[in-house]
Amino acid sequence: MTNTASSAPPPFGRALCAMVTPFTETGALDLPGAQLLAERLVSEGCDGLVLSGTTGESPTTTDAEKAALITAVREAVGDRVPLVSGVGTFDTRHTVELALQAEKAGADGVLVVSPYYSRPPQDALEAHFREVADASGLPLVLYDIPGRTGTRIEPETMIRLAEHPRIVAVKDCSYDFLGIQKVLDRTELAYYAGCDEHILALYAVGGAGYVSTVANVVPARLRAILDAFEAGDTPVSARLQQRATPFIELMMSAGLPGTVTVKALLNSLGLPGGSVRAPLRPAGRDAADGLLAAYEEFIAV
Repeated sequence: MTNTASSAPPPFGRALCAMVTPFTETGALDLPGAQLLAERLVSEGCDGLVLSGTTGESPTTTDAEKAALITAVREAVGDRVPLVSGVGTFDTRHTVELALQAEKAGADGVLVVSPYYSRPPQDALEAHFREVADASGLPLVLYDIPGRTGTRIEPETMIRLAEHPRIVAVKDCSYDFLGIQKVLDRTELAYYAGCDEHILALYAVGGAGYVSTVANVVPARLRAILDAFEAGDTPVSARLQQRATPFIELMMSAGLPGTVTVKALLNSLGLPGGSVRAPLRPAGRDAADGLLAAYEEFIAV
């Protein structure tokens, strides 16, 4: 018997990577590196890429760099996978401009995080998302991560936003499993786990898949969790999720941002990553060595 996680095909694939943005040693945008990384991710199981999210250091890349990244990655992967571009800012007008730019550059969708710091009330938050969705012809992914933005997209707000024809998906980092299931029950929104420890749990109750930071370094290992579940082998899927948990915890909860840990590990493996931009700081040597040891232990199992 095969498990069915969703009645409709996910709009951007199931196994998505929140790709880092490679930089050179001097901090410049490394477009050839981005192309190499994107090609590797697709070849190892990612069926969608999210560019210029916060993992991609969107707060410190320019508008022109964001557009150039879409163009370069599209050139590398062609039409094999959808490209979603992060366009969310704390400014509705600027977010609209970035959505229009992403559409022109060739993105297949946009990721829009709640405006951070200003903490708008729910009616203003809803109006923000609707204005961005109205501005371009691209489908929109809501990004709910209240721990970073200070504002939750409440379930009732999600349900109202789902009525918009171009608001089609959610990247969820709310840690509210009850609220998620309320929205899943009452809408057709495709829910993507934004927290790697929730990949299987969310998929099993009707989620669409995941948008993963950790997939930058172990794309095939995370894809295997979904594949086992789809094949009807829930115990194997659960075991794969459990085996990944210590590595996920180290990458995402060991005191360093995911962007920093991913780039440290990519650099150790000789893959495109490069520097991070201030205010982020690179991982120290001890941390980088520890990440590499944990990675080698994980992939050896």
